[in-house]
Amino acid sequence: MPVAACAAQASFPWSRVRGGCDATVVPRLILPTTSVRASYLQGENEAGIEEGVPTPWLQEAAADFAGFVARRRAVRELWGVPVTELWFVDGSDYIGTVIIRHRLTAALAREGGHIGYHVVPRHRRRGHATQMLAQARTACRQLGLTELLITCGEHNLGSRRVIEANGGALQAIPDGEARYRLATYSTTPE
Repeated sequence: MPVAACAAQASFPWSRVRGGCDATVVPRLILPTTSVRASYLQGENEAGIEEGVPTPWLQEAAADFAGFVARRRAVRELWGVPVTELWFVDGSDYIGTVIIRHRLTAALAREGGHIGYHVVPRHRRRGHATQMLAQARTACRQLGLTELLITCGEHNLGSRRVIEANGGALQAIPDGEARYRLATYSTTPE
């Protein structure tokens, strides 16, 4: 890995590298980057099509991707709270997004919680979401969060498995929304 890339990675302590800076980079959470432009636009378009969600925002993002990335790199306010957006990437391949909500509103305490994440369709069912959440825990700890609330639909077994694989403890399932508590620290390696 080039020295500059190794130094840049050091600023993201939740990132993982196999075997040090001279080894292969494994998927990791990073701040949004222009280096994944093609795979980001393709992956988010596929997700929009699969979910039936309109994607005109992708045309705007493609027209000024550097500006789009700059806006996504900044802490923004969404849902009435500050949020940090991180992208899970493997080299120039975009895999998914993690949104970290720095605090909760009453609405987010019912549904949404501290972390939201998604994996684009072509990368699903490979364990990426589990790794994304593991790395997000470390990022949350760096933001000063010690305990997280993570929610998902009661029947969303895939998300429930991801949360439980990361040590999430089911607290309750009010109104069909599974509520998990998850510490940002771990006694086992992440």
